[in-house]
Amino acid sequence: MTLWLLLSGIYRPLIIGFGVFSSVVSVWLIYRLGLVPERGFLSNMRPFALARYVFWLVFEIGKADWAVTKVILSKDRGDDQRLLYVKSEQRCDFAKMLYANSITITPGTITVETEPGRFIVHALNEEAGDMDGLSAMARRVCDLETVDASSESAPAQDEAPA
Repeated sequence: MTLWLLLSGIYRPLIIGFGVFSSVVSVWLIYRLGLVPERGFLSNMRPFALARYVFWLVFEIGKADWAVTKVILSKDRGDDQRLLYVKSEQRCDFAKMLYANSITITPGTITVETEPGRFIVHALNEEAGDMDGLSAMARRVCDLETVDASSESAPAQDEAPA
């Protein structure tokens, strides 16, 4: 709520009251619907490593933005789109969600489907489907987990059937 208040720049009592009310109702609904796990969802994550990951991800998104811009503006776009099977070795649900969403918010790739132990990823071109980049992302997400997550093996890639 504090971030919302700072970003809105409106400090009228009625608006602040609406913000407090909506925050209280949201928290109450989450508890009432039983959506709060017994352990915190971030309890398996290292907070400082998570902050470093976010900064790294922002940089990677910028690089991918530039690559997608070049594809869009090029005369010969080619037909390199593909579906890939990407192995997911993250142990906790939050890390799996973070990895899948990191793939999706990186321009040129989108996580189409999650399956046990792997994701199906659509890549705009061969550069977007680069396994070195996806492997680095997978290793960084595995390194965030405090549980015994193996970061030695890289995600496997297979072409999805057409």
